[in-house]
Amino acid sequence: MERFVEGNRAALQEHVRRHQEIHVVMGNEACDLDSTVSALALAYFLAKTSPPPKAAFIPVLNIPRADFALRTETTFALREQGIPATSLIFRDEIDLGGLHRSGLLSLTLVDHHVLPGADAALEEAVVEVLDHRPLERDRAPGCRVTAEPVGSCATLVTERIAQGPPGVLDRPTAALLHGTILLDCVNLSPAAGKVTPRDVACVSLLEERFPELPARDTVFEALQAAKFDVSGLTTEQMLRKDLKVLSSDELVLAISAIYVDLETFLRRPGLLQDLDAFCQARGYTGLVAMTISFNERNEPSRQLAVYSQHEPLRSTVCRALEEATTPSLHLQPLLSPWPCLGTYAQGNALASRKKVLPILRAALGGPGAAGGPGEEEVVPPPTPMNSLVEECPLAQAVPPLCPQDVLERVSRIAAGQPPGSPK
Repeated sequence: MERFVEGNRAALQEHVRRHQEIHVVMGNEACDLDSTVSALALAYFLAKTSPPPKAAFIPVLNIPRADFALRTETTFALREQGIPATSLIFRDEIDLGGLHRSGLLSLTLVDHHVLPGADAALEEAVVEVLDHRPLERDRAPGCRVTAEPVGSCATLVTERIAQGPPGVLDRPTAALLHGTILLDCVNLSPAAGKVTPRDVACVSLLEERFPELPARDTVFEALQAAKFDVSGLTTEQMLRKDLKVLSSDELVLAISAIYVDLETFLRRPGLLQDLDAFCQARGYTGLVAMTISFNERNEPSRQLAVYSQHEPLRSTVCRALEEATTPSLHLQPLLSPWPCLGTYAQGNALASRKKVLPILRAALGGPGAAGGPGEEEVVPPPTPMNSLVEECPLAQAVPPLCPQDVLERVSRIAAGQPPGSPK
């Protein structure tokens, strides 16, 4: 797998130069671990097993390269298997439209089967679909379609590889497939409602072929923890990872969830310049950073920072947050290092961003005040970071959870225990 990925770029360039077929295997626009691993593993299998004359089988990650660092569990999994990000090919590094117009493109879709409107012209290049969702549309007669209700698309890829010649599957590929199925199927927990017998069979098959694979619990918990690890992100990436935007006729306000405490965030080198550059580059008039962190007893702590060089907006937002009653945030002003930044401790730690957004909409007025077209989610389809921390089925009707709590709850589900049961 490592050599295959490292040779992709050269193979792509050589086939373009010789005007030879390029067969792209591409996941969905969320580019989560399942999409990424399914694309890599299937492209690797096709490259190993297709008869000559061979196309160049190129796995493409369906996001810009700049967004890859936000997929922290995916970067972790690939790094663990020695696959460097520099060898990967991202959507903004390959001209699929140009290849199609030149008659060179064949396209296999994994972990989805409907291209977005912007890619409608590529539909006629699709030769195969491998997805674990129900089909929303029929494909052309010549298109090979596998759409099966399993917990992970990686299960379908594993089955495909298992049906092929012996010896193709190597340990890094097996480890990636193994971890992906475990993550998607919540460690094969029936209580989570995602796993099927085929997912279980594929995990068992991979473990039989590679007995040295780490224990399921170890793999699952490491990947879950990686979702919450923002230590390697720049300030710009931290602000983009979990971002929403509210707008009125003239003002645009960004609201970022930040998964470190405010003091740590404010100590980041060049933070003020980074905040200013972030807002200027995207046309934001201001930014609200909502931090959440946890003490040694896993009790949540929330703080707020309101940044804007536009003093009337900053004052309006600060006043709205201070005076809010539905819910009351119980804000306590903190000493701010800069006049353009208002900082607060949030006494009501149960008031998540979902509960604060209506306060900010009302403060802005305009279309966003009603929660209609004035609210926009601008991060690419999110990693599970968002749903595990707020408004996820695992977190319904309970206070927001810290990473350790999430892991503990999911581990209990995986063990077949109710989430609230005693240890």
